[in-house]
Amino acid sequence: MAGMDEFVDRLNPEMYVVTAAAGGERAGCLVGFASQCSLRPVRFVVWLSELNHTFRVARRADVLAVHLLGREQHALAELFGGRTGDRTDKFRDLRPREADGGALVLDDVPAWFVGRIVTRVGGGDHIGFVLDPVEWGGHRAAHGGPLLRRTDTAAIHPGHPVD
Repeated sequence: MAGMDEFVDRLNPEMYVVTAAAGGERAGCLVGFASQCSLRPVRFVVWLSELNHTFRVARRADVLAVHLLGREQHALAELFGGRTGDRTDKFRDLRPREADGGALVLDDVPAWFVGRIVTRVGGGDHIGFVLDPVEWGGHRAAHGGPLLRRTDTAAIHPGHPVD
């Protein structure tokens, strides 16, 4: 796998915060595995670890909210990536807005969208949630700088085990 590790180490994707709400529970996590996966219709897939709290809430949800972060939003990345929702209410000091289908939107980000879950697909230790975008927005003017990328979050230790 050394050759594949070299390939993956060259990647520096954007990082996202994905939020979910279902059954009176809310959750969110930092995600590095996500991508547009269809042109017509537009679809986007986010991959959630089966080990984390957000996955358990998301599998009962109808919609997910996907948020791009600006590089200066490292503290938000630390909150959603470095703590587990099993022990921490990540939303306690935030004011998420309820959006389409009960999704939780963090408004102070460069861009976000709410997607209706179309299907789920297996992919190893993560499950892909294929989303049909139904609502979107953001504060592009307030966050015109670079987006947060994987290398910007390298020092964040996951809030849950990775294996």
